[in-house]
Amino acid sequence: MVTATKVEEVGMGPRSIPRVAALAGFAVLLALTGCAGASGPAAQIADPTPEVDPVPEPSLSPPDPVPPEAPAARETTLGLTAPWSVVFAGESALVSERDSGRILELAPDGSQREIATIRGIVHGGEGGLLGLAVLLPDGAAAGADGALPPGTQLYAYSTAKNGNRVQRFALSGSPGALVLGRAKTVIDGLPSAGNHNGGRLAFGPDGMLYVTVGDASRPGISQDLGSLGGKILRLTPKGKVPKDNPFAGSPVYSYGHRNPQGIAWDDDGTMYASEFGQDTWDELNVIEAGGNYGWPVVEGIAGDSRYIDPVQQWAPWAASPSGIAIANGRIYIANLRGQRVRVVPLKNLGRQKSYFVEEYGRIRDVTLTPDGTLWMLTNNTDGRIEPRKHDDRFMDTGLL
Repeated sequence: MVTATKVEEVGMGPRSIPRVAALAGFAVLLALTGCAGASGPAAQIADPTPEVDPVPEPSLSPPDPVPPEAPAARETTLGLTAPWSVVFAGESALVSERDSGRILELAPDGSQREIATIRGIVHGGEGGLLGLAVLLPDGAAAGADGALPPGTQLYAYSTAKNGNRVQRFALSGSPGALVLGRAKTVIDGLPSAGNHNGGRLAFGPDGMLYVTVGDASRPGISQDLGSLGGKILRLTPKGKVPKDNPFAGSPVYSYGHRNPQGIAWDDDGTMYASEFGQDTWDELNVIEAGGNYGWPVVEGIAGDSRYIDPVQQWAPWAASPSGIAIANGRIYIANLRGQRVRVVPLKNLGRQKSYFVEEYGRIRDVTLTPDGTLWMLTNNTDGRIEPRKHDDRFMDTGLL
C-alpha cells in the first residue's frame, strides 16, 4: 500500500485520513514489479502545447506546506505511455492511452494486455484517446467467474478528423480476457484542437451520460449555446437528448467552461467539476443544470450575478486539475502541474489538503476500485516533464 504524504489542511490543523487494505487483486502485480521509493520533484521541460498558460499567479490561499521528507511508498508500476483515463469493468481496470489510442486491461491477477486500438484517432497536442466510462445493464451483476453481464458497454471519447467524438462498444468476457465489439457513434463533430479538448465521460446517478467538452482554443464558443464547445453535455446512453435537459432539444447541460476534465457526484446527487483556467485561476465548480460558469468573460471568483462562481480556485502552477472522485465525504482531485492529489471536504468546500506533492509527478486521474480503495494514475510520459523509471503508473493512494 502506498503511504500517503500528509500535508496540513489550509485554515486548519493536521487531520489524518483513515486507510484500509490495498486492492487485494493487485498483490501479484506488486510482487512481480516490486516497489520504488519516492524520487523527488520531476524536472520540468519545454511544453509546446501546455494545458495551462505558464504564467504563475498568487493562489487564493497560501500554498500547502510540504513536509521536509516524503516517506517511502510501495507502488504498482505499469510502464504506460501517456495514459489519460482509468475505469473499472467488473474486477478489471481499463486504461486509455492518449497518443497510441490503445485500451489496456489490468486484470486482478496482475496481467496486463491490450484489448484494442481505437480506429480513426487523430492525435495532436492534447487530442487523442481520452475519457472512458463503463455502463452495466440495470440490475445486472458479473457471473461467478467474473464474466461481465450481457449488454455491458464501454464508452470512449477520442479525437477524429471531423472533431472529438464519443463512441460505445459492447464489452464482454471475463477478467484477463475482455473483448471489445464494434464502435457505435454516440455523438461526434465536437469542437477539437491541439488544446482544450475536455474529454471526461461519466454516468450520473440519473443514468445519463455526461461529457465534458473544452473550448478548443476558441474562447468565444463557450458562451454560444449554438456550439457544443466549452460545455458539459448530458445525453441518454444511446446519444439522444433527454427531454428534461435545461435547453430544449440541446445536449448542453452547463456552459461557460474553458477546459473541464473532471466530473463526479456526491451521495445527494450534487455534481462537481474540475476545470483548467487560463493564466489566473483553475476551478472546482458545483454544476447546476443550465448554469453559466463565465468563461471567457470571467475566470475564477468574479462576484458577478450573471455567472456561477467556483467553490475553490487555485493558481495554475499549483493545480491544473483533471480527474476527480468522491468518497467518504471528500472530493479527491488529480492535479497535473500541481503534481498532487488534492482533497476537499464536502462539508466545507473552502478547505483543502494535498498529498504526494511532487512525489510522483503529474497526476491525471483518480478512481475508486470495486473494493472501495482509491487509486491514482500518473501522466509523466506525454512530453511535459522528464518521466521517472517505469512511468507511467497506476497505484493505490492509501487514502481510503
